[in-house]
Amino acid sequence: MKSSNSYARIIPVMFAFFSMGFVDLVGIATNYIKKDFMLSDTMANLMPSMVFFWFLIFSVPTGMLMNKIGRRKTVVISLLVTALALLIPMVGYSFTFMLLSFSLLGIGNTLMQVSLNPLVANIVSGDRLASSLTLGQFVKAIASFLAPIIAAWAVITFGDWKMLFPIFGVIAILAAGTLSLTNIKEQPIEGKQSTFSECFSLLGDKLVFMLFLGILVHVGIDVGINLTAPKLLIERMDMTLADAGYSTSLYFLFRTLGCFSGAIILARFSAKKFFIISVASMVIAVGGLYFGHSLLSLYICVALIGFGNSNVFSIMFSQALLHLPQRNNEISGLMVMGISGGAVFPLLMGITSDALSGQIGAVIVLTICVMYLVVLAPKIK
Repeated sequence: MKSSNSYARIIPVMFAFFSMGFVDLVGIATNYIKKDFMLSDTMANLMPSMVFFWFLIFSVPTGMLMNKIGRRKTVVISLLVTALALLIPMVGYSFTFMLLSFSLLGIGNTLMQVSLNPLVANIVSGDRLASSLTLGQFVKAIASFLAPIIAAWAVITFGDWKMLFPIFGVIAILAAGTLSLTNIKEQPIEGKQSTFSECFSLLGDKLVFMLFLGILVHVGIDVGINLTAPKLLIERMDMTLADAGYSTSLYFLFRTLGCFSGAIILARFSAKKFFIISVASMVIAVGGLYFGHSLLSLYICVALIGFGNSNVFSIMFSQALLHLPQRNNEISGLMVMGISGGAVFPLLMGITSDALSGQIGAVIVLTICVMYLVVLAPKIK
């Protein structure tokens, strides 16, 4: 009976993990918005910046909110904010409305990222916890993988890619409803909640600072390749956006495969060796983006970046926790703040691409991000 109860509670939580993946629609959506409003790369790449900026602002306050109202209620609120964000484009489709939509999407995702994983720990424990969290990341990746496919299908079927938003919005509402009706007994959150000053004071530690920058560039690569890959295919292969958008799904497919294979590989190799292998695959791939002018070569580069970027976050996060285990609360808050790198680097990619009149500018910024991980690799223990 206890096992069946756990399954009854974990299914709504997995529904929430699927909704967490909606934030990754920002890559393909930005490309459609750029086309619809004839935006420059700089203005278009402001869209994902509006999503990931909020991780910097709301990570620590979300922890404080979670202490007051509980994990489950915080996740439900995050799902409702996400649903509102996804329904706004159907009310009005303008650049201003899309900025508002993406801002709410970022706020909702910040709330979800901070509260959902701890919620799982109240349902399962021990060896099952790690497998449940891995399953959650897999479910999240399915949504990321499907977004460009649904957008292309919507163009073909309805002549409107924006049908992606109400489809995901309804799912988010259903996820909020099922989770709100699920009874989950929560353990009290131990320890004093971290403050902004306590989190940022850790940046005085050299390794923590380098790992924080590593999280920033990791997310920059993640969001950046989703924005840049379709643009590269359009620029070099003269493809339609609907067809070029499948490159984003390819990235998430190999990122998902990398997550699962990483669990097996890390059981045989050290984190340091696997980190070096992962970064090396990205170095090769980014180098290929400068010279690749065939569909196959560009797809191989995108796939290699997806595989290489799949495990570096977990390695860096665990390294930071192991470095200062007595400051885990502050370390966790700081590393989640690092997700705001998705606001910084895509904007730099847009500015550089406009300056150089081509996506080679975005590739240069991607290269800088990957080169930083090369510098960080020797610091991994």
